[in-house]
Amino acid sequence: MRFVLDAEQREFARSLDALLTATGTPSVVRAWAAGDHGPGRALWSRLADAGVFALAVPETYEGVGPLPVEVAVSFMELGRHAMPGPVVETVAASVLLSVVGGPAAKEWLPRLSSGAATATLRLDGPYALDADAVDAVFTVRGEELWLASGPGAFRVSADPARRLFSPDDGGTLLARGTHVAEGARVAGDWAAFATAAQAVGVGEALLRATVEYVKRRTQFGTAIGSFQAVKHRLADTLTGLEFARPLVYGAAVSLAEGAARAGADVAAAKLAAGGAAYTAARTALQLHGAVGYTEELDLALWLRKARPLRDAWGTPEVCRGRVLAG
Repeated sequence: MRFVLDAEQREFARSLDALLTATGTPSVVRAWAAGDHGPGRALWSRLADAGVFALAVPETYEGVGPLPVEVAVSFMELGRHAMPGPVVETVAASVLLSVVGGPAAKEWLPRLSSGAATATLRLDGPYALDADAVDAVFTVRGEELWLASGPGAFRVSADPARRLFSPDDGGTLLARGTHVAEGARVAGDWAAFATAAQAVGVGEALLRATVEYVKRRTQFGTAIGSFQAVKHRLADTLTGLEFARPLVYGAAVSLAEGAARAGADVAAAKLAAGGAAYTAARTALQLHGAVGYTEELDLALWLRKARPLRDAWGTPEVCRGRVLAG
């Protein structure tokens, strides 16, 4: 199957790229990592105005979705620009609430869609991303959906812009029943899917920065980009990303169709995209040399995202198991 975006989808990607480029996301990421959420929330509002957070919300709740292909397009751009914050978790929470329905969906989905509210989500793991920076922390415990009473304890992450918290027990019970467990399963698939798209974007940004660097960096009077070993390393990185991208779009089609294999397709996309982004990070670090280790270089903002994104919402081992299980 050949996946080609239509003209409207390509224009959507270009508009997001222009918006994020004009904002200058490196400064936003650094502020977020330092605990200053103001610039990130301002950018979040602009992305909401562009329709990013309405893509996973049904029209019944003032959204335009679910549109998984457009979610993939937008999250690849967010990855290319290292957008901080629980963007994946807000989309996943929107999917969860859409399945659960009821008063919680009516209260929160229009706000999440418009950007008037932000959310993070904890399903089966111990942590919720950026729980101190959002308006709602949703947690699922078995067949119960809760609105946590607080962000809980903070834990340092490998990526300073990915702030991990253990939400407090208790809070407000929003829903109970088998539909909550089903919503959590679907939301988990969407979270893995959006993370895969984000990882592809991160990998592409790392590869682009590395290609530009090896064109400028000289050794023995020659640009290192002309060395055969460097070319091979870059080619391998590009191949991994080129293989991952259609898997992400394939997963989007499976989600849109409600296919029985959607979960396995998402896992395959997540496995390929996470691995490709991590390979891109290793290549970037090696070919930049010692300068690649410096925090002052913007490259570090992307380097530190690759490994956490590879493991978030499904480690490689978990994804392999889901693919094999079908």
